[in-house]
Amino acid sequence: MATTDGPLARIKSIRLDSWLGALVSLVVGLGLYVSTAQTIESDAQNRFTYMARTVQSTLDGRIKSYADLLRGTSSLFMTTGEVTRDAFRRYVSGLDLSHQFPGIETINFAAHVVDAEREEFEARMLHNVDGRNFSIMPASRRRDYTVLTFIEPATIWADRIGVDLQARPAIAMALAQARDSGEVSSSGTLIRITSTTSGLGMRLPVYRTAMPPDDVARRRAAYIGSVGIGFSVERLAKEVLDNMPEESTRLIISGMSPTEDPRGQPGVYQRAVYFDNKAGAVRDEAQVFRVLLPVGISGRGWDIDFSVRKSSMYSGIDTALPWVAMFAGMLGTALLYALFQTLSSSRRRAIVLAEDMTKELRASETKLQRTNENLRRLAGHAESIKEGERKRIAREIHDDLGQNLLALRIEVDLLASRTGKRHPRLHARARLMIAQIDATIKSVRQIINDLRPHVLDLGLTAAVDWQIAEFQRRTGLACELVSHDPDLHVSDRCATTLFRILQESLTNVSRHAHATTVRVELAGDADSISMTVSDNGVGLPRAGSQKPGSFGLVGIEERVRILGGKCLVTSSEHGGTTVHILIPAADNLLAASPAAATEPAPAYDRILNAVPNAVDL
Repeated sequence: MATTDGPLARIKSIRLDSWLGALVSLVVGLGLYVSTAQTIESDAQNRFTYMARTVQSTLDGRIKSYADLLRGTSSLFMTTGEVTRDAFRRYVSGLDLSHQFPGIETINFAAHVVDAEREEFEARMLHNVDGRNFSIMPASRRRDYTVLTFIEPATIWADRIGVDLQARPAIAMALAQARDSGEVSSSGTLIRITSTTSGLGMRLPVYRTAMPPDDVARRRAAYIGSVGIGFSVERLAKEVLDNMPEESTRLIISGMSPTEDPRGQPGVYQRAVYFDNKAGAVRDEAQVFRVLLPVGISGRGWDIDFSVRKSSMYSGIDTALPWVAMFAGMLGTALLYALFQTLSSSRRRAIVLAEDMTKELRASETKLQRTNENLRRLAGHAESIKEGERKRIAREIHDDLGQNLLALRIEVDLLASRTGKRHPRLHARARLMIAQIDATIKSVRQIINDLRPHVLDLGLTAAVDWQIAEFQRRTGLACELVSHDPDLHVSDRCATTLFRILQESLTNVSRHAHATTVRVELAGDADSISMTVSDNGVGLPRAGSQKPGSFGLVGIEERVRILGGKCLVTSSEHGGTTVHILIPAADNLLAASPAAATEPAPAYDRILNAVPNAVDL
């Protein structure tokens, strides 16, 4: 039974992995299909937006050219005192409307006439209409009129001459607004272009040149009429659509047109469609790109509803690319999944091997930590033995060699005192020997101080003060001691460690710091004792505080670590170096009685003090 469960379990696992890989591949393929399709649609949307902006820009540019034409025509009436019908015809003929402005069907001038001047105006106009009768239409009397006086081409629009534009309320409102503002205007009212087509009109007010229109009142006083054009919206739109796919593109131009119901209120507008190249067609919003954009002039603009079928914006590659991405994603995912399964099995085997190695590594690390602790204890013990041996050697030199040298000096001094008069040459040699013995005593004292300064027996503060004075005498640097507790008492071991650290720190200052001042601060309380050595030298190099073959700071840190304390070395560029030492009270072993530091001097010290010119060891 056990022999069959293993293979069956592996077969089930392989089947499960295969189905899982197929599912992951399908999900990735579908995701790539959707992402690619959305990207292609976004690109097509951007192309459509650019196309729609082009249509908008073309229509705006064409309408602007119409407005510029109106401004040029108004200049004709502003620069000439009296414009005749023949002069107006020649001016319009020179514009070459059919080629330069193909959308414009007519151009005209409407004179502003007040009711008191109506008869005079009609009589004057009889001479400018080729002998035909002229009268203002409709014939009803009004306060003032805006009468179509000149219109070209006259052969088509001759029946419009004499029409009062103000007879239609919507156009009257647009004319009044244009007169007061001086801007191009359009009422939005559809006008008949031909028997089958309609269009829109644009008008621009004309003022007397002698009265510049600075404000509304002066504009009204200087107003003499308006020039206008009539253009075919259909021709204007078809010019734009000529370079676009006719079957898939739809353009609707609409705007707000005034209602012409005599019973309605004036100034009421409703949406009117001026052009639709696919009128009556049903548009599926999901299958088209569509945008609404404004075009037009002076607040009386129009809107364009531009749409293109999505299918016309896609190429054959765009249609096939999502499927290609889907199959490529599925195949790539399947290969990656197979690679992942292979790597996963290898990883599992590697994890087992790594766990075994980790166990061995942890055991080695534990062993190494124990070894380091043993080495640290051994180093502390060796340091303690070394300091004890130094103290013993210094004491033996002081007691044995010091007494012998002292006795020898006494004997030689007695010899010198007895031979001073009778044996001058022997006396001189005795004095020379005394000087040599004194030099030897000084050398022995220096050796004793190097091994174990006896000033340490007077307390840590006194030892630090003495070391600073010696350093200042030897190097000439200004030194300062700041002690917050002059009667600071610590164990011999702690005092010796701090004293050695101070010696090493001052040695580093003299060798490397290039400093001019040194400051040493001692402080202690019931919890800890601290010492700070700082200088104003060049600071530590950027590469680090440790040079090859240099172990000064390493030695300081190791001494502090043996006592369970902390050492911190700080430095700033061109700002000096500071060594911070902190030792806990549990490792300070504060002395219980200060009497141990002031024990009586031995007998040979009293003898030494009694001898003239004696040197204390």
